[in-house]
Amino acid sequence: MLSRLYTATLIGLDCKIVEVEVDYRKGNSYFSIVGLADKSIQEARDRIPSAIRNSGAEFIPMQIVINLAPAELHKSGPSYDLPLAVGYLLASDQIKEVSSKAIFIGELALNGDLRAVNGILPIVDSVSRLGFTEVFLPKDNAEEAANVSKIKIFAASSIKEIIKHLNREEFIDEYKVNPRDFSSQKGENRYDFSSVRGQNFAKRALEVTAAGGHNVLLSGSPGSGKTLLSKCFAGILPEMTIEEKMEVTRIYSVAGLTNKKNPTVETRPFRSPHHTSSQAAMVGGGTFPKPGEISLSHRGVLFLDEFTEFTNMALEALRQPMEDRVVTISRANGSTTFPANFILVAAMNPCKCGYKGDPEKECVCSQIEISKYQKKLSGPILDRIDLMINVLKVKNEELFSNFSAENSLEIKKRVVSARNIQLDRYKGLNIFSNAEMGQSEIGKFVELTESSQKLLRTAVDRLCLSARSYFRVLRVARTIADLGGSEKVEEQHIGEALSYRLSSASDL
Repeated sequence: MLSRLYTATLIGLDCKIVEVEVDYRKGNSYFSIVGLADKSIQEARDRIPSAIRNSGAEFIPMQIVINLAPAELHKSGPSYDLPLAVGYLLASDQIKEVSSKAIFIGELALNGDLRAVNGILPIVDSVSRLGFTEVFLPKDNAEEAANVSKIKIFAASSIKEIIKHLNREEFIDEYKVNPRDFSSQKGENRYDFSSVRGQNFAKRALEVTAAGGHNVLLSGSPGSGKTLLSKCFAGILPEMTIEEKMEVTRIYSVAGLTNKKNPTVETRPFRSPHHTSSQAAMVGGGTFPKPGEISLSHRGVLFLDEFTEFTNMALEALRQPMEDRVVTISRANGSTTFPANFILVAAMNPCKCGYKGDPEKECVCSQIEISKYQKKLSGPILDRIDLMINVLKVKNEELFSNFSAENSLEIKKRVVSARNIQLDRYKGLNIFSNAEMGQSEIGKFVELTESSQKLLRTAVDRLCLSARSYFRVLRVARTIADLGGSEKVEEQHIGEALSYRLSSASDL
């Protein structure tokens, strides 16, 4: 007898429907799985018989051929266990009927229990859009799948429960949860700008960075506060919208990094990979590519401390994602694209010893060593960074002062206000911040006064700014104007934007 049902798989974040056909007939014992299935699926030939028998059903060895279509799509992973087992039970007439609008996903233990699999949220979200009405999956995946409201979720602990449900003997209750109030779920950051003494210029630069979603590089001697400033930065970013939370949760679901009890990612990611991280760790990779640090930072912050200590390959791999806000990983069996819309916050020393330009400690590096150290950052990488800040050591009078610095909450209010202006400005354009503007949007939304145009022309001529740097100055100036509530970009806004490219020019 021939049976047919459906499952789904992920290629990157894209969901593909897979048709499972099972042909079961009398003859010599034979169990074959075809359709470009890898070893993890082939091993199901050993798991499925044990799981079925231990669930009270029968597994009679006969001629069993299972086809996974489309055949040209490479399939992998243990999530095929459940659809293969249900397909066999349907073909052997132990299950009477399966809806053509149902999806089956799950790994089987030898005793018939269902184990959780990765990537449930993007799968369930996609199949609901494709017209499927119900999905059968492991109970441990139910909370994550419940983020999708337009499909019935039947979560089971074992295949035995699914057999009884499909045979109408004992129904599984549709899994439902109370609607989530995303607006009230805010992340907390234990680092606050009120604990940072001095550094007013750097704080202002980071405020501009957060308000416009720009990239920033902090350069300064050891102990100047670069790392602390960067960690405080996460506390002034606006809360994610519901759409952003779903985007980030999809990525973390594919990577297997979601929490079973609270699978939705509520706070903006703050990823801080070690400088020994490889190119594959940064970009993502593997035979079947998984997201790397770049994509795990989507809608959040990618903090690269000791920026110049990363390998050249890892740094150069940032170039395309910083420009296109996606990362494409190509393998022999195809290409996979992951989103990578992040804010880069990088920190570095001005030289190998770290004390070039320090007023208190003398640099011991030779000019050749300094030049070699700084050449680790290529022109194209620096061109993609909007703000470059020289973080000076805190003066003693500021360090011992009892003056209370402005806290992160007050700074965040200004950031949120500026972001709201941008959301209204770019409504319907799929742009959420000034940093995402293309050249056409810059021409439309960045209105310069006569004096600001004159200053910018002078700066381009004297500083030999590239076209990319020119447009980045305009984006930053637009953000500064938004923070000041100005519709036009005026001379002082251009001047401040230029100061953030000049402040560490002597070091870079």
